[in-house]
Amino acid sequence: SYTDKEEVVLWMNTVGPYHNRQETYKYFSLPFCAGSKKTISHYHETLGEALQGVELEFSGLDIKFKDEVMQTTYCEIDLDKAKRDAFVYAIKNHYWYQMYIDDLPIWGIVGEADENGEDHYLWTYKKLEIGFNGNRIVDVNLTSEGKVRLVPNTRIAMSYSVKWKKSDVKFEDRFDKYLDPSFFQHRIHWFSIFNSFMMVIFLVGLVSMILMRTLRKDYARYSKEEEMDDMDRDLGDEYGWKQVHGDVFRPSSHPLIFSSLIGSGCQIFSVSFIVIIVAMVEDLYTERGSMLSTAIFVYAATSPVNGYFGGSLYAKQGGRRWIKQMFIGAFLIPAMVCGTAFFINFIAIYYHASRAIPFGTMVAVCCICFFVILPLNLVGTILGRNLSGQPNFPCRVNAVPRPIPEKKWFMEPAVIVCLGGILPFGSIFIEMYFIFTSFWAYKIYYVYGFMMLVLVILCIVTVCVTIVCTYFLLNAEDYRWQWTSFLSAASTAVYVYMYSFYYYFFKTKMYGLFQTSFYFGYMAVFSTALGIMCGAVGYMGTSAFVRKIYTNVKID
Repeated sequence: SYTDKEEVVLWMNTVGPYHNRQETYKYFSLPFCAGSKKTISHYHETLGEALQGVELEFSGLDIKFKDEVMQTTYCEIDLDKAKRDAFVYAIKNHYWYQMYIDDLPIWGIVGEADENGEDHYLWTYKKLEIGFNGNRIVDVNLTSEGKVRLVPNTRIAMSYSVKWKKSDVKFEDRFDKYLDPSFFQHRIHWFSIFNSFMMVIFLVGLVSMILMRTLRKDYARYSKEEEMDDMDRDLGDEYGWKQVHGDVFRPSSHPLIFSSLIGSGCQIFSVSFIVIIVAMVEDLYTERGSMLSTAIFVYAATSPVNGYFGGSLYAKQGGRRWIKQMFIGAFLIPAMVCGTAFFINFIAIYYHASRAIPFGTMVAVCCICFFVILPLNLVGTILGRNLSGQPNFPCRVNAVPRPIPEKKWFMEPAVIVCLGGILPFGSIFIEMYFIFTSFWAYKIYYVYGFMMLVLVILCIVTVCVTIVCTYFLLNAEDYRWQWTSFLSAASTAVYVYMYSFYYYFFKTKMYGLFQTSFYFGYMAVFSTALGIMCGAVGYMGTSAFVRKIYTNVKID
């Protein structure tokens, strides 16, 4: 809130090509000039701001609350050849700049070229119209005027004006103008949710019908076999999932990596669930970097979930090197994210982009990993090992592994893994388009209710598909279900990453090394995290199913 004639600060943020949203530079990296007012230093308020390349610099313009300013020259640019070339390059690449007044974003275009592309013009007049409701700013509009042709060795006067007007917009609703209801609440969006929901009903019904009918027949046959004498049972044609009861709870291959992946997947699911709920309640899009800051905080706080599920699973599988497992589980996701971020950071530094992460921010992230995530993960691991680390399987594990018989090609684990992700991807790919557009283009994602529905639908579809895949695998007398269930669910991420290629080449106009590496680097991180989450969800659901069916069968 402001008093009359109190100073209102106009912050200049970044400038960059319109089609490459992530390729941003400091506003004054272009040879703009600042106003005469004394500079106010700005510090990154949050970790999210620093990581997202927010570079606020004071414009030097004299703006006071409710105090109108007629068109006034605030500085002049001595346009030598180097400065003209910089502006021409920016205009050719459709550079836009972003400013903030009272945390409200404003966008303006640097300039434009004529139809032939020979002459280039710079917009020199910033016409600001600020709406106020009581003692608060609720609306800001910028009109760029004063088109001046760029000619070397001339002086260009930069001017501004400020007009104040009363507005009926409530302070709480002032961000609504930046949202795009026609885009996010389009009929296709509603239809995709309905379509996915119908897929869930169909899949759940199909899984229930197939498994209940098949299992009822299996239980009937097995109970009938129990009434036979030993000779008849030996001569009987016994097959199917009961045959592998002595091996189905055998520890998975590479249990240390497997349990770390499951723990990390459970944590990613927890983070996704909590952050979406917070976003639904708090409207995180109204504050710079708040979504990223919230995600980092929630990820650190949910580290015990990772330790608990990873540590208990590793203990159940007879793992002894639990400290090594804890370290791998704790740093698996942070190492992947930080490794990708630091690689892209070198490219950002080379480009002198504002996305270059400051050294102090890197140190802060490393401190969070070592002094918050690791200790909490240790607590979770100890609790998991002690509370649920006993291998209380319903069937005894044979000392010698049973040979796996030959089966048809479509029952091989590799084929099941490739096919397992198609239906889960089908349930979310429309939502992927809206999420990609909000992150890689100029849309603010705000329909987190949709996102929560899609997350629930994805989990249900993933569990149903992996249960069916596992049942067919066990019926083929192949007991290697742990990795198969995880990878068949995780293969959803492969389809998402393939879709990201389609989106890049056909839905965007991105270009250049920086934007391309940024896009495909972070899409790889996103897809991998999604795959680990889906894999963990699929494994947890399948594990409950396997335990259930073998608990209900009496094993001699």
